[in-house]
Amino acid sequence: MLKKKIFAILFFLVMLPNFLHGQEKVFIQVSVDKEIITNVDIEKEIDYLEILNPNLSSLDEKEITNLAKKSLVNEIIKKKEIDKFIISEPDIEIEENLLKNLYSRLNLTKEQFENLLIQKNNYTLTEIKKKLKIEILWNDLVFFKFNNQVKIDEKKLLTRINKLSTKEKKEYLLSEIIFEKEINQNLEELINKVKTSISEIGFDNTANIYSISDSSKFGGKIGWVDEASLSNLINKNLINKEKNQITDVIQIGNNYIILMINDIRYSKKIIDKDKELKKLIEFEKNRQLNQLSKIYFNKSKLNYSINEK
Repeated sequence: MLKKKIFAILFFLVMLPNFLHGQEKVFIQVSVDKEIITNVDIEKEIDYLEILNPNLSSLDEKEITNLAKKSLVNEIIKKKEIDKFIISEPDIEIEENLLKNLYSRLNLTKEQFENLLIQKNNYTLTEIKKKLKIEILWNDLVFFKFNNQVKIDEKKLLTRINKLSTKEKKEYLLSEIIFEKEINQNLEELINKVKTSISEIGFDNTANIYSISDSSKFGGKIGWVDEASLSNLINKNLINKEKNQITDVIQIGNNYIILMINDIRYSKKIIDKDKELKKLIEFEKNRQLNQLSKIYFNKSKLNYSINEK
């Protein structure tokens, strides 16, 4: 019996340094109310963000860490807001479609994406689906709360279609940086900071850092957009630009936007006005809901205690 006790003590003493060393590796970096984010969570989130925007790895460690913290804090706040309401679980089909959209947005096949996850050895496909589900439920919540505030001027949209109906159909492959000015912030200095960042670390990394849009995680990429879907103000800023060029800063409400043209394509297909109108209505509805989503999120964020350790 004595030998067993001595062996147990010796085993504990041998393992203690390893145990303590293991404990030192995991520490709290941020808390949102009572929910904690550790350095391990942040390392894992960095891997996820680098899958969405591979160029992110060129940023310094501090910058990437801050982006991962922000991403996880935002995710926790969304989950907490979702939990306040009874929202039905998304259909498996909706989850799968969102996953397919993710592959497409990253220009990857399902197999290539899964291989990336294996290389990173941090996230499983099931965990990725959980992250996407939060976005689905958040969008459902925003729709439930604000859909009645969406106003669509169909006559205005039809006028836009009529102006383009006899022309070649033109589409832009766009990336965006949407930023806002704080109350006491100097606008000129902010714009110079964003433009300098674009010159130094590229458009996509600057989008990750400065953009308040959901597209920021993807380096600002928003995909192919028909010029008919864009406002006159946006089209005026794009019309004389070529591939790989960026627009001047465009003010839209209280936000400021810079667009990059990644590619341009033309189509000689005859425009079906009814289909185009449906597309424009959907595009405009999503645009307004995205704006309301940002406002709602920013207000919700004020209700939580966020502390960095």
